[in-house]
Amino acid sequence: MSLVDYGVIVLYFILVMGAGFWFSRRASRNLDAYYLGNKSMPWLALAMSGSVSNFDITGTMWIVSMLFLMGMQSMWIHWMWGWMMGAFFLAYMGKWVRRSGVMTGAEWMITRFGSGPGGVAARMAAALTAVVMMCAMVGYDFQGIGKFSHVYIPSLGAHTLAIIIFVITTLYVLAGGLYSVVVTDVIQTVFVTGGAIVIAVIAYTSLTPEALASGLPAGWASPAPAWRIEALAGTDHAQYEMLGALIVVWIAKGVLLNAGGPGGMYEFQRFLAARDARDAAKIGAAWSGFMVVRWAMAMGITLLALVGLSGGIEDPEKAMPLVLSRYLPIGLKGLVISGLLAAFMSTFSSTLNSGASYLVRDFWQALIRPNADQHHYIRASYAATVLIMVVGVVIGLRVSSIAQIWNWISMVFGAGVIIPNVLRWYWWRFNGWGYAAGTLAGMALALVPPLVAPDAPMYVVFPPIVLGSLLACIAGALLTPRVDPETLTSFYTKVRPFGLWGPVRRGAGLAPEVLTDTSESPRRALVNVLLAMVAITGYYLFPMYLVGHWHAASGACLAAAVAATVCLGFTWYRHLPPRET
Repeated sequence: MSLVDYGVIVLYFILVMGAGFWFSRRASRNLDAYYLGNKSMPWLALAMSGSVSNFDITGTMWIVSMLFLMGMQSMWIHWMWGWMMGAFFLAYMGKWVRRSGVMTGAEWMITRFGSGPGGVAARMAAALTAVVMMCAMVGYDFQGIGKFSHVYIPSLGAHTLAIIIFVITTLYVLAGGLYSVVVTDVIQTVFVTGGAIVIAVIAYTSLTPEALASGLPAGWASPAPAWRIEALAGTDHAQYEMLGALIVVWIAKGVLLNAGGPGGMYEFQRFLAARDARDAAKIGAAWSGFMVVRWAMAMGITLLALVGLSGGIEDPEKAMPLVLSRYLPIGLKGLVISGLLAAFMSTFSSTLNSGASYLVRDFWQALIRPNADQHHYIRASYAATVLIMVVGVVIGLRVSSIAQIWNWISMVFGAGVIIPNVLRWYWWRFNGWGYAAGTLAGMALALVPPLVAPDAPMYVVFPPIVLGSLLACIAGALLTPRVDPETLTSFYTKVRPFGLWGPVRRGAGLAPEVLTDTSESPRRALVNVLLAMVAITGYYLFPMYLVGHWHAASGACLAAAVAATVCLGFTWYRHLPPRET
């Protein structure tokens, strides 16, 4: 890179660090300010923050590597991380989370299951799950940022560069809490969006339809999946050979994941920080919108790697930095890399801040120092943030690839906790003991495959973990006392979930129309979920096909997305809950 590019990157770091430290005094007032921004942050800023937190370097490198290997068939793989979560968040889940009125996803368990032993057990299980997940996510980020930055500064080494960027990001997270995270995320959204558009335009103008037709395998642009990809047999990517069986598992996992709401990551925090349920629903709608440019960028990088670069690429996870190094001119290279660093830092900062909230709120304050002053808890938050970072670095040093740790996070570990998260919203008889039993059993089962069969495909690993967790949930719930009626009634009247809640409503003497207006109708929610899925899919695929000069497919995807959006204006927006005072 040139001195101009390095100058752009340095200016970016100065801007982000300055914005982060600007809010240090406001964030240090109390835990509610530090972790939830006093629940007064604008919904659009929270949506931008949540969206760009999912728009990370490591994940984009993984998306590019999957497109590189399997073409548009690889789009099915994204069900595993719940890429349709915006549909569920806007339809109903965002409102449910915000009405809970807590600070962390683990503290939510007390609202749902009560403050007795069962509720405490569920809270501890949820907090443990969240901390383990977010430490693993930090390790995942460590792998990605190291591989990315090493291409541009090979003299320092991938791990050294990753640690340097980790430390810089941790400093502003320590200072400003969620205020710093959200404000810097808004700035980073601008950088990310600009960088993504630049890459997509370069790919579109550099590649001709003739070059793409001759340089891509037949059927590469078709999302229609093959049951088996024989070319992957016996390779380092043989785990994707039986693609059809994997797609069944990925879709099942994605639907369950989204139906279970935020799983304890930073998503829960963004909705809890909203001003009211109306804003929470809007966050869900805008969340996916800011992600559209990511798919244009991923497609542009992939096509440039497959068609534009001469010579083979041995490691698909390095395709993205190699393409950027080759195709971006002086000045623009610094801008785009700043945008991608912004994407990384937003994900990393959100993970740190949210992970620390569980350690402080659900372990330190709940179990060890319940009566300390707010300044003590802010200092504990600093220590918890550093601890999450250090443990994540250790994990990152012990894994060999992005795909290895991502598959474990999304599929193996995710399978262990997905069923308890679903049952907690929809089944009145589910209790804290059932949640704790299902979560701990699932976590224990998730540790078996890496030790016994590390190369086993997901369609073999996923079902037994899910079944084991489900049985533990049911046994734990039915063999222990029910949640007391007062807690159930309070939760039901406040959150207004739908599902198997009839006994609670009848026991409290409440008529269905008391709690279920048109905005909370299960039928309406389902319609809105399906419409939003169509819109999200269309908006994501539209720029991908456009970058590849497949204009007819691009236009069809855009038309479907716009039609679904218009329908949502009538079925969703007009029925949003009223503004709360």
